[in-house]
Amino acid sequence: MFSDRQEEGLISLGNLRSFTFRELQLATDNFSSKNILGCGGFGNVYKGKLGNGTLVAVKRLKDVTGSAGESQFRTELEMISLAVHRNLLRLEGYCATSNERLLVYPHMANGSVASRLRGMLLNNYDAAKPALDWNTRKRIAIGAARGLLYLHEQCDPKIIHRDVKAANVLLDDDYEAVVGDFGLAKLLDHADSHVTTAVRGTVGHIAPEYLSTGQSSEKTDVFGFGILLIELITGMRALEFGKSINQKGAMLEWVKKIQREKRVEELVDRELGISYDRIEVGEMLQVALLCTQYLPAHRPKMSEVVRMLEGDGLAEKWAASHSILLTTDHHLPTMADDDYDDDDDEHSLDSYAMELSGPR
Repeated sequence: MFSDRQEEGLISLGNLRSFTFRELQLATDNFSSKNILGCGGFGNVYKGKLGNGTLVAVKRLKDVTGSAGESQFRTELEMISLAVHRNLLRLEGYCATSNERLLVYPHMANGSVASRLRGMLLNNYDAAKPALDWNTRKRIAIGAARGLLYLHEQCDPKIIHRDVKAANVLLDDDYEAVVGDFGLAKLLDHADSHVTTAVRGTVGHIAPEYLSTGQSSEKTDVFGFGILLIELITGMRALEFGKSINQKGAMLEWVKKIQREKRVEELVDRELGISYDRIEVGEMLQVALLCTQYLPAHRPKMSEVVRMLEGDGLAEKWAASHSILLTTDHHLPTMADDDYDDDDDEHSLDSYAMELSGPR
């Protein structure tokens, strides 16, 4: 059980509300399986309704007696106390008992970006939702970029998210992007260039240097964001996209080839039909390719990414980089099961896409 002093310390983090376990039991109908929004490596997320009628998403961590569950709990509390921004998921509160750790977030009625991509629809409820239109996808890209910019360049110490992917970009009532799930995030002093840790994250989104060395930096997040942009364009998650072209592990090389041959329309999500701006798609693809360059030093900072997505400086950056982009054929590390520690079990990969999102 937490001591009074430890409890006071937790409450002081962003003035978070401390929930009783009973409150959250009642809110989730005793953690009913009917209320599960998603299942992940660290536990389940449940839809809940508080006594005042507020809808919430309750993450019930497993392995709370081990280091992993406690570490994620502490990490998310710490990050939330540091990072407050309209494009970052806020924490409503927490519950800590002798054998339970729970985190309480706002419920996101429009789910995650992953839940709205072709090949990621999880059930009939999601299938009934219309595809995201092109203007919404652009707004999501810019919003998520602003959230990451805040973490990297406006927090002190800076924060590396380390798991940037469509499942962790949630959509509020206005379809504004909200970056969530800080369970893998790391604090990094601005004087430090990287942190070396065991590789965790989601296959298809892991930067090559992180996969091969365990070294992550803000440029690791930039790589994941570039993959997210490709997913917004294609309407497919990275792994499914790789399978569809029969080039698993070579997705980026194929995308570069398509871009080089000016066949960008072949990449566009068929759900968009002809309702998109070809020039804007081409520009977003250029930003994606800049973000996913093999060498971290070649990738732009998130402040540059935001500016380029807003139409400022892309032509110059592309001109300076595209010769490297289109001629360098780096062999990306293969993403074999032994090379990474992925939170997404094979059987729960789709359901985990809804972690911290809803409804199901």
